[in-house]
Amino acid sequence: MAVSVSLVALFGLVLFFLLRGKSLGYGAAFVAVMFGFFLASTGAAGPINALSADVIDSVRSIDF
Repeated sequence: MAVSVSLVALFGLVLFFLLRGKSLGYGAAFVAVMFGFFLASTGAAGPINALSADVIDSVRSIDF
């Protein structure tokens, strides 16, 4: 768990600077996939999934 949290922080930081510098390519895609992979294995996966489900449910309930 400690290793995956460190990798999440590392990949998140690298992805932040890649997106900020607008240097998107295969490297940024790899970093984004690895960030998501390691984020899913941390304790943050449950709250992120719950938040996503709540946002989707609230958008569905809006009458246009």
